[in-house]
Amino acid sequence: MHPVTLCAAHARLHLYSAYQEGTSMTFMPWSSALMLGIPTIDAQHQVLVELINTLHSELSNPIPERTVVAEVLEGLVDYTHNHFIEEEVMFQRFGYPQTDAHTAEHSRFTAQAMDWLMRFEEGQDVDMEALAFLKCWLVHHILEEDRAYVPFLKAAIEESKTPTTA
Repeated sequence: MHPVTLCAAHARLHLYSAYQEGTSMTFMPWSSALMLGIPTIDAQHQVLVELINTLHSELSNPIPERTVVAEVLEGLVDYTHNHFIEEEVMFQRFGYPQTDAHTAEHSRFTAQAMDWLMRFEEGQDVDMEALAFLKCWLVHHILEEDRAYVPFLKAAIEESKTPTTA
């Protein structure tokens, strides 16, 4: 997805969030608009938002601590990877028909995040452009890509709770 489209999605969310919940000075405020209604996924998304805000907070310092940035980047990569695995396991379990396309999105993002981490470990700085990409990508991914699987997964989860009659 093109960055302008991603940021347009973020702008819509920001306007909606500000209208719904009051304005916030947080780089990426958590909003009910980001909730999908699947508690484990919503909780994981909230952690990802917190990690992005932590990274923003550190990068906003006049002289960011490289060790702190490294810890947050590593945590973000690890947590995102584990979150993607959990989503993909659910897709496989319930036979989500768009698994391949969604997994490809995960793979592209993981490759980008790993590239930032490796460049950082080689001495390059993480800049606000990378941070803006993280924010826009996550908002777009939740509002568009993840929201697309919600009806299917909710129905499949509910169906799996219903006892079958033989």
